[in-house]
Amino acid sequence: MLTALGILACLLLVAAAVVAYAATRPNTFRLERSIVINAVPETIFPLIADFRKWTGWSPWEKLDPGMTRSYSGTASGKGAVYAWDSAGKAGKGRMEISRANANDLIMIKLDFLKPFEAHNIAEFTLQRQNGAMQGRATQVTWAMYGPQPLVAKVMALAFSMDRLVGRDFETGLANLKALAET
Repeated sequence: MLTALGILACLLLVAAAVVAYAATRPNTFRLERSIVINAVPETIFPLIADFRKWTGWSPWEKLDPGMTRSYSGTASGKGAVYAWDSAGKAGKGRMEISRANANDLIMIKLDFLKPFEAHNIAEFTLQRQNGAMQGRATQVTWAMYGPQPLVAKVMALAFSMDRLVGRDFETGLANLKALAET
């Protein structure tokens, strides 16, 4: 029969094996989703480049109605800043648009502070679909990428970030589509 010390040793061995395996996983991650929206990039771009318009489509805006939001920097485009603080599921963080190529690309420096600290890049690319609706359709791709430290690698063994966050991206893109097509 195993003693308490034997059980503890087994648990430590299993934990060490999990950490050792997780350490072999990639040091970075990338997830992305795309959708075709029946609107021109000029209609869609302002909905992404102005953080105040995210309340109309972002899947995280409805997680906590009591969430505090602040906007600073430029009104939209490069230099626009959005910070949020939620006692609920939305956590706390800050986004700043670091690059905005009109109707083409938006890059956002994304800093999560709670419940877990993470520093990533969110990227939206808009590509006009020639031939589709005579050039009036746009493929929008929402990607997020960044470093994957050891703790995140261990967590990824149990929880698929691609599945969890990917679903939110799909919801957000569907909301963006509905908003842009009206």
